[in-house]
Amino acid sequence: MKNFEGEYVYDGEYFKTPSGLAIQNPLDQLKRSKLMLSQLLQSLGSKLTVEAYVIFINPQFTLYQTPPDLPFILPTQLNRFLSKLDQKPSLLNQSHKNLADKLISLHQTESPYTQLPAYEYETIKKGMTCCKCDSFAVTIVGKKLICDKCGCIELVTVAVMRNVEEFKLLFPEQKITTNVIHEWCGVVDSRKRISRVLGKNLKITGLGQWAFYE
Repeated sequence: MKNFEGEYVYDGEYFKTPSGLAIQNPLDQLKRSKLMLSQLLQSLGSKLTVEAYVIFINPQFTLYQTPPDLPFILPTQLNRFLSKLDQKPSLLNQSHKNLADKLISLHQTESPYTQLPAYEYETIKKGMTCCKCDSFAVTIVGKKLICDKCGCIELVTVAVMRNVEEFKLLFPEQKITTNVIHEWCGVVDSRKRISRVLGKNLKITGLGQWAFYE
């Protein structure tokens, strides 16, 4: 699922803004995810096939020149897509239940490969990085975060929430507040902008200076 906002043109490899700036095609991520899930099902002895789609949920998103055969579900197609899913028969048998049990048994809440060095909030370099090359050399232009190194473009809203997830991963005991995320992101000059993004994507708890997001 993608929460892209704005107008884009599909050129076969990238999503481009009307001005010609390109962002990564989510179809690349979809192909990798579908392959990995298919391989997992095969290793478990399942013959189920995987249907994969990129779902664009933001009603303010428009994608021009989209080939009709691509697995994209645009905002105007979402309700019809869900209706088709509801109409499909879903009779479960014992093989489905066995597969579900196997998948549950494989679930891991923590990665066995995680080996983090000791770190503290005060000593970590803060600021947004490029989602493609991880460079700190990024600039905000309007609603977009532009990497000065590789040219990758990401919506500021998406970039802020990406940094929120990184912060939660590194500091799970700390509360998500406007001031904390504003300092963590660095490049976003306005606290009000951070507050709007958090309020749109997370649930607020408390009032005033004691408010935080979950």
